[in-house]
Amino acid sequence: MKRNLFLSASLFCAALTMQAQQVAFEEYDLDNGMHVILHQDNTAPIVTTSVMYHVGAKDENPEKTGFAHFFEHLLFEGTKNIERGKWFEIVSSNGGTNNANTTQDRTYYYEVFPSNKLELGLWLESERLMHPVINQIGVDTQKEVVQEEKRMRVDNSPYGKFREQIGINLFKNHPYKWQTIGSLEHLANATLEDFKDFNKIYYVPNNAVLVVAGDFEVASTKKMIQDYFGPIPRGKEIKRNKYTEEPITKTIKATYNDPNIQIPAIFTAYRTPANTEKDAYVLDMISTYLTSGKSSKLYKSLVDDKKMALQVFAFNNSQEDYGSYIIGALPLGKTSLNDLIVEFDKEIAKLQTELISEKDYQKLQNKFENNFVNSNSGVEGIANSLARNYMLYGNTNLINTEIEIYKAITREDIKTVANKYLKPNQRVELEYLPVAKPEN
Repeated sequence: MKRNLFLSASLFCAALTMQAQQVAFEEYDLDNGMHVILHQDNTAPIVTTSVMYHVGAKDENPEKTGFAHFFEHLLFEGTKNIERGKWFEIVSSNGGTNNANTTQDRTYYYEVFPSNKLELGLWLESERLMHPVINQIGVDTQKEVVQEEKRMRVDNSPYGKFREQIGINLFKNHPYKWQTIGSLEHLANATLEDFKDFNKIYYVPNNAVLVVAGDFEVASTKKMIQDYFGPIPRGKEIKRNKYTEEPITKTIKATYNDPNIQIPAIFTAYRTPANTEKDAYVLDMISTYLTSGKSSKLYKSLVDDKKMALQVFAFNNSQEDYGSYIIGALPLGKTSLNDLIVEFDKEIAKLQTELISEKDYQKLQNKFENNFVNSNSGVEGIANSLARNYMLYGNTNLINTEIEIYKAITREDIKTVANKYLKPNQRVELEYLPVAKPEN
């Protein structure tokens, strides 16, 4: 009976995938090099306008980190035609929402409006690109904003610096060794000309992709895009440095003391391949298999069965040049951090020596098929996926075909990739500890 129920669930998920509507899109380039992607969906009267710039923390000068993230804030300050502090007021008063985010690889801005405000969204993004006002008052204001963000999310947040510490130890040459938030000291010492230079290099149409997704008419939208973005001059070609890392061949042991925690944590981190490689997709599956949900292997073993951990997690952070695969846990009771590492390695060893069960394999496939269907369920998510797939993967149509990569992954692939990347001598072991209390 259980098998029949499981088979029914599998068939249902497969049917969902088959029924998932293909995301139709058109893409082309403006004469100034800006890439444009259009996805028309007239089922609801909303439209997303977004621009992704191929600039992130990895493009920064090592002595001037935090610039990419800083610009995420700075370019809402105002433009030649938008009074300082009025950006969000304009958006909200017209029934819209907007936001932005930055990673080590790219920066993304977007608005969601009622479809009759599409032109407003296009104008706003063209203003950000063509007429930004970068002056001392705006820079000083956003320095304070970023300082507060770092204090809240990193400096004063429990376990807030574990990514920073992993990056420092996992990468020696590549800019992935510093975090997107960057250095407040670097930002404090930067001049106005430093910020203007950064804008001039990276905020150019030939370093950007514009996506319009939702309820619009194609011909009139193309005309508006040409009117608003076509006149913007092409920027100089961007010279990007290439960084390589020597393989890790010996366990890197690191320790960090966090004054914001009382319970220690252990993190193991492995350097992994670029997001375009099939192995990165396999590692996504391994991450899900080990710790996604209460039925996952490490959670069930360490939290439920053996009562050794308060929490356990794993995630594969795929990026444009390299990735990082991280497993972590918080101990329970008298469990030592080393005890947790031993348990991590037991489950990894099973992946390396045995094929996962057919049942577990099908469960993984069902989960990724369901995630795929859900990821394309709204125009806001579709806009993001189209921009990311074009810019970081070089294949916009992954929005329709990425699930085929996961479906092609075999149990043998999981075993092979676990052996290739998840070896003890190829990782960082970070003991993340409370600050010792002074003796009386």
